[in-house]
Amino acid sequence: MLIFLAYICVMTYINSNIKYLRKLKGYTQAALAEKIGLKRSLVGAYEEGRAEPKITTIQKLSSLFQMSIDALIDRDLGRGLDAVTDLTGKALRVLPIVVTPDEQERISVVPVKAEAGYAASFADPEYVGSLPQFSLPLEEFYPDQTSRLFQISGDSMLPIQPGSYIIATYVEDWYSIKNRQCYIVVTRDEGVVYKRLENQLHQDTLILHSDNPVYKPYRLKPQDIAEVWEAKGYISFDLPKEGEQGKFSEIKDMMIGLSEKLEELSGQMNSE
Repeated sequence: MLIFLAYICVMTYINSNIKYLRKLKGYTQAALAEKIGLKRSLVGAYEEGRAEPKITTIQKLSSLFQMSIDALIDRDLGRGLDAVTDLTGKALRVLPIVVTPDEQERISVVPVKAEAGYAASFADPEYVGSLPQFSLPLEEFYPDQTSRLFQISGDSMLPIQPGSYIIATYVEDWYSIKNRQCYIVVTRDEGVVYKRLENQLHQDTLILHSDNPVYKPYRLKPQDIAEVWEAKGYISFDLPKEGEQGKFSEIKDMMIGLSEKLEELSGQMNSE
């Protein structure tokens, strides 16, 4: 039988956010308590910082206020949704994991069909517990770190084929992101993406690069990111055929040439 655990660091904003959202909706403490199945005195204790809500209560608040768990906990909503996000992970992150009865951590699998659900429920222990899990006795799976297996879609990171599984370890401190290394980024709008990252967090941004030159780099603000996982390897069931690597190199060169031609044409049109 599996046991579900959630790592929760010190909550710095949840108490003030409960009070802020309650008043924003026009609820009394009694009304809010009734909606989420608690005693009024407990809501008061939360708002005054005398108690911290359990993850199940936070999930109910998230549903009631239509607000992500991440936003409820690590953003000062009274200052607006664009309040500074903690990049080090020391103030708070909610990371559900799955362990065996002997406390050995399992590796959760996020298939393509589950990407949308994962982006919305990554902090929900029940949801994470519903994902497929496995373990392997290989040191490459970094037993001292939390690992996940994310299936990717699309051709933006060729030659890694769509449908491949990226083995990744959890990144708590986003400042540690290495330039031009591959990461899984769980975003609030795009879901799960696999890209090379350029760390410009000193300018409040990450730049996401594709290995396929047809796709242009783009930027993400920290507040648009839910989780970051460092890619360590991948599993693919699409074995290359004889001579296929050489053909891919030719196709890649053609795509680069086409991209350069399009940029040249665009520049000419803009100058006319």
